[in-house]
Amino acid sequence: MNFGRVLTAMVTPFDQNGEIDFEATRRLVNHLISNGSDGLVVAGTTGESPTLTHDEKLQLFKFVVAEVNGRVPIIAGTGSNNTKASIELSREAESIGVDAVMLVVPFYNKPSQEGMYQHFLTIAESIELPVMLYNIPGRSVVNMNAETTIRLSRIKNIVSVKESSGDLNQVTEIVNNTPQDFTVYSGEDSLTLPTLAVGGAGIVSVSAHVIGNEMQDMVNRYQKGDVAQASAIHGYILPVMNAIFSAPSPTPVKEALGRIGVPVGSVRLPLIPLNEAERASLFDIIDQHFSQGATG
Repeated sequence: MNFGRVLTAMVTPFDQNGEIDFEATRRLVNHLISNGSDGLVVAGTTGESPTLTHDEKLQLFKFVVAEVNGRVPIIAGTGSNNTKASIELSREAESIGVDAVMLVVPFYNKPSQEGMYQHFLTIAESIELPVMLYNIPGRSVVNMNAETTIRLSRIKNIVSVKESSGDLNQVTEIVNNTPQDFTVYSGEDSLTLPTLAVGGAGIVSVSAHVIGNEMQDMVNRYQKGDVAQASAIHGYILPVMNAIFSAPSPTPVKEALGRIGVPVGSVRLPLIPLNEAERASLFDIIDQHFSQGATG
């Protein structure tokens, strides 16, 4: 299932007291839709899902569904390392009206490949919504092998995967051995172009908060066969991507959004704000990028 080419893993705006700032969320949603985002992933890693309560996630889903009002697909991050809790949240998200759910590989538990398969199968069978799998071994400790993803792709409503393994061989194997309508998205901004080259559908991006239009242009040019220009855009935006991941995400991207006039507040503990040196380095790169113009 194709949710679009550039999906943004949306940050969760917080106010000065660390509570969800819904007015800032409204501004952010509209900024993203106006600046290259084909779809939004809500309450994923970038949305600081580990520090959002169950009720906060539901409030966020309801608010974003209402604000988006059908303009782009909304994918709700409802996965966790607790299968039963993931089912409950997925069912509630379905009743709220999201377009799909994203289910992360269980973290901390360190399940086997068969355990992962049973986890995702059990959740998928409990809902009607399309499911995007989310493989991110850097945060979940375990990697979901290509064979497991391929096996899961045969389940009717498991339609996509966000691959954050950084392993293009694994991405290629998944693309080549899953149904034609099963989509593979990069979860690594800097691998967007290589992922397209091996048959991926696009990117679930953090950097698109700031450079969504450029990422959209890069994908568009690649798909039209203008590989040289796509490659040039990739080279131009790569420093911004690297800066966005210069500290634990989503701390840098939240700072960058404030810098470009879309304030979203800070992060919740155990994440901490950037120090002065980190902030200065990030702002130098952001300012330089925008002073050069959006297209390089």
